[in-house]
Amino acid sequence: MSFKTVFTPAIPAIIAANAPKIVAQDVNVYYGEKSAIKELSITIPDKAVSAFIGPSGCGKSTFLRSINRMNDTIPSCRVTGKIAFDGMDIYDRAVDVVELRARIGMVFQKPNPFPKSIFENVAYGVRIHGLAKDKVDLERIVTESLQRASLWDEVKDRLAHAGTGLSGGQQQRLCIARAIAVNPEVILMDEPCSALDPIATARIEELISDLKQNFCIVIVTHSMQQAARVSDLTAFFHLGTLVEVGDTDAVFTNPQEKRTQDYITGRFG
Repeated sequence: MSFKTVFTPAIPAIIAANAPKIVAQDVNVYYGEKSAIKELSITIPDKAVSAFIGPSGCGKSTFLRSINRMNDTIPSCRVTGKIAFDGMDIYDRAVDVVELRARIGMVFQKPNPFPKSIFENVAYGVRIHGLAKDKVDLERIVTESLQRASLWDEVKDRLAHAGTGLSGGQQQRLCIARAIAVNPEVILMDEPCSALDPIATARIEELISDLKQNFCIVIVTHSMQQAARVSDLTAFFHLGTLVEVGDTDAVFTNPQEKRTQDYITGRFG
């Protein structure tokens, strides 16, 4: 069964107010012969949080991974259409994928600190990309990244300890610090709180609200309550199709599409 893509008629206020950071046009994603994303078009604004919601298997994580070409690691995956990042087609052959992923960072569902010290977890990408002039500069970047990730006060006296020894919520904030240390412009988050308890989840959500002042943030979440709390723009996916996109308040209080309303009210999903 296939559905025609339906968009909210009015341009969302958050898109009208903020510069576009990512613009997708007629994007299709295939795994072998299977179509995972169908004719998707969306504008993602800068300095805002955009949430992708929808039932399992609807394509939201697949599209998220397309934004920084993580799907390139899957041999059977093929992407058509265009995804522009600051006007640059990210699937152009001239694009340096390593540089792209430094500019578009990613935080995964399960915290995945490296088996290194807290300091080295954050310093790793900075070293790889040659972003620090010297040891003093490296220490400054690590400190500032941990501060921006709201973790500094908890770990400043044990930077030499293993990152894997932190609690789950602290590990996720360490991964966020690691992502922002290389000074990205976009942070993609794939279910960043699904493995965390409510207290740790609240800390991450608070952090997301702070980070959007400086970053474009895109979050995939199964929690509609979380999307409503943290996002400015919400996009609802169903069966590989982007059904509706709009300002979060409008999508949750006055959805324009019946499938959106049915999902939000718990009739399916």
